[in-house]
Amino acid sequence: MGIAKKDFNKATKLGFLIAMGVVYGDIGTSPLYTMQAIVKDQGGTISQPFVLGAISLIIWTLTLITTVKYVLIALRADNNHEGGIFSLFTLVRRYAKWLIIPAMIGGATLLSDGALTPAVTVTSAIEGLRGVPAFYAVFKDDQLPIVMITLVILAILFVIQRFGTSLIGRAFGPVMFVWFGFIGIVGLANLFTDFQILQAINPYWAIRLLFSPENKMGLFVLGNVFLATTGAEALYSDLGHVGRGNIHVSWPFVKVCIILSYMGQGAWILHNASALTSDVNPFFSIIPAVLAIPSVILATFAAIIASQALISGSFTLVSEAIRLKLLPLFRIYYPGESLGQLYIPAVNTVLWLTTSAIVLYFQSSSKMEAAYGLAITVTMLMTTTLLTVYLIQQKTRKGFIVLFAAMFGTLETLFLIASAVKFIHGGYVVVIIASLILAVMYIWYKGTQIVKKYIKSLDLNDFKDQLRELRDDTEFEHFQTNIVYLTGRMEGSKIDRSILYSILNKRPKRANVYWFVTVHVTDEPYTHTYTVDMMDTDYIVHVDMYLGFHVRQEVPRYLRTIVGDLMSSGRLQKQDQKYGTMTNRHVGDFGFVVIEERMTNARQLKQFERFILRLKGNIKKFTASPVRWFGLQFTEVTTEIVPLVLSDVRNLEIDEEVPVAAVEEDSV
Repeated sequence: MGIAKKDFNKATKLGFLIAMGVVYGDIGTSPLYTMQAIVKDQGGTISQPFVLGAISLIIWTLTLITTVKYVLIALRADNNHEGGIFSLFTLVRRYAKWLIIPAMIGGATLLSDGALTPAVTVTSAIEGLRGVPAFYAVFKDDQLPIVMITLVILAILFVIQRFGTSLIGRAFGPVMFVWFGFIGIVGLANLFTDFQILQAINPYWAIRLLFSPENKMGLFVLGNVFLATTGAEALYSDLGHVGRGNIHVSWPFVKVCIILSYMGQGAWILHNASALTSDVNPFFSIIPAVLAIPSVILATFAAIIASQALISGSFTLVSEAIRLKLLPLFRIYYPGESLGQLYIPAVNTVLWLTTSAIVLYFQSSSKMEAAYGLAITVTMLMTTTLLTVYLIQQKTRKGFIVLFAAMFGTLETLFLIASAVKFIHGGYVVVIIASLILAVMYIWYKGTQIVKKYIKSLDLNDFKDQLRELRDDTEFEHFQTNIVYLTGRMEGSKIDRSILYSILNKRPKRANVYWFVTVHVTDEPYTHTYTVDMMDTDYIVHVDMYLGFHVRQEVPRYLRTIVGDLMSSGRLQKQDQKYGTMTNRHVGDFGFVVIEERMTNARQLKQFERFILRLKGNIKKFTASPVRWFGLQFTEVTTEIVPLVLSDVRNLEIDEEVPVAAVEEDSV
């Protein structure tokens, strides 16, 4: 069964561990590279005020953005227990049409950043092998072994996605719990080397650093500080995987361990400031030499889990985008026990190939870090926009809404400006990926709007007599006992003209019963109900099926049950079969007609609209086949190509030319 509301808000020991393994991977591995990036870009002498300011910025960024905005506010904005920017959009989309813009931009940038996260985290962890004397003695500074090991680990990670995030969470949860405990204890131990670092809790040092001449990066230091909280958006997206209660209980433990790690690194830097070089990674430097190999192994597992957080979040985002008709149809599997446990093979494959390509392109984690975080700042700004509308819609106090929008809008705008410099250092790669995703979303969304604008629907009541006459007209060959059309655009008795065109114009299809079926996927896992409208006939059946997300959409098998129910109630005549392997069979054969609409070169369409529809048609070639999606592969299926019938199609003008010979005779 799915997550009930009481379980969704409830914390359990098992849920605590699953949250460790699914939700916190990204934000939990930020200590691997955040301080390294800050120190590297500072260069030269690292002063006490600089270290205190950097740690203070990290602490208050985690507090304001991750704790306040996401854990305390955003997690309350769930849609049927699902989180993420698309889920948030579904809650507020009725407020204004323009909200689709921040939703698409935020979703595209988050998905693009999801391809970079596995690359940067796993590479950072594997590079820790250079601190192992035996490894360094063999490979020195050669990056090729690091790249190859990273690619192998990523391949294994993406392969196991088919088993579901519940299984992964159970396996990774205990490991991540050990990881947080490890970095917290190591950080605490190093904190004793210089207690001055405790002053970083005071936000004064954070503000001072931004305006201090000692800060060589100036405002742009925020671009590296932001790395500490990049996993906050993924935390929100993974809400449906573990429930709100488990996140609320587990986050304080996670945050304390992360801050202890940063403080330990800061104390070590203060204690070793004179010998510090730009290529030193403070995270691995604070670990005792005897724990070098175990720490690298543990860091590698943590990096794998960080990747998992983005991958599972990407599945959720794509699933929601499909429901919103922002992305084409992809085959979705539900290997777990709730709506959050899903797997999309096409998305998994694309993410794997893209992530691997990023590793091969950038090679080292330092180059990836230079590009990391740019896209996610855009996502956070878009989420803030939608959350502000959500708070307005919930009739929250006006003062709180103004404070929320002003504080987080300003803060995240500063982070975006500071991260903009990353564009020329590799951020363009993520921007290109985000732009491609956004283009697909726009084409799919705009194409749907264009079709709605021009498509012509007809009232089925006006064609009841024709269908009855065709059923009884022996001049036409009997096509099938039952003809079934699957349609997602039938409302009441209004139906697409293309379907009636297929029945009456394309090739008159004589049948005993004409079925028009619409499948609705519900948010409940095991729903399997239907409603029927026969329009006062015994030969027209309009069926609305309501199938849960955990229920396989095998339409033919459900239809045989429905036809049996209709016959038992007397609403449908029995369809006795003279021949067959089963005795007393009263249900006839079924034939399914799948319609592929192709755009005609209609003159009333604007050139831009024709361009969008052509692009949408090309994208559709790579999406899931409706034959397999609805379980029709073992049935009689006829695929027809029909024109996208528009509301004001006009014939092309042509003049009859009089033969020249005839003109000459008349003149004589």
